[in-house]
Amino acid sequence: MIRFEEVSKVYPKTGYALRDLTFHLRKGEFAFVTGPSGAGKTTLVKLVTMEERPTSGQVRVSGYASDRIRRREVPLLRRRLGIVFQDFRLVKTRTARENVAFALEVTGVAPDQIKPRVIRTLAAVGLSDKADSYPSELSGGEQQRVAIARALVNDPFVLLADEPTGNLDHKIALEILRVFKDINLRGMAVLFVTHDRSLIESHSRARVVALDQGEIVSDTGGADPGAEP
Repeated sequence: MIRFEEVSKVYPKTGYALRDLTFHLRKGEFAFVTGPSGAGKTTLVKLVTMEERPTSGQVRVSGYASDRIRRREVPLLRRRLGIVFQDFRLVKTRTARENVAFALEVTGVAPDQIKPRVIRTLAAVGLSDKADSYPSELSGGEQQRVAIARALVNDPFVLLADEPTGNLDHKIALEILRVFKDINLRGMAVLFVTHDRSLIESHSRARVVALDQGEIVSDTGGADPGAEP
């Protein structure tokens, strides 16, 4: 799935962002990645998406290796990743249905396949009744659910969430976490990057990989990754 083998990333002006990181996300696993600002979380995400390459070591993502992947292959890799960001990144002039459909349109999915897949995916995140609403008509939590549906609609092998609850209050953040857990219960691996310790503590059985100054300082495996938060 995702494997880091002795990965270091050094930036010329700021030095080490990650140092000798070895980490493996297994099929169907739910794992939090956490740590303070500057711990290396953002760099880890960029290495998974191949936006950045390691200074040393190797990152492997779904069969692609950081030291061998070609530039033209990077978009193909990213289509296999479902990525959810903190700021939603929805097209304001498109409805929820159209935002999700767009992810299929750009990959060349046949038009007759798009509508049923969009309807099914919006239902999976609890937004069937908001399909024709524009982002301005949705709450922050609902907008994030649309973003999750957009990430899911292409059937990725892993869902990568980069601070997905950073703009939401704690109650809504817990609801969004439950959406991710429901998705994980269906068999999809989830890598959930967050600095919010209270969110992590609400799901005490999950695996938690803690970073500090670019190093893994703890890695607590969850005994039952499918347990309810």
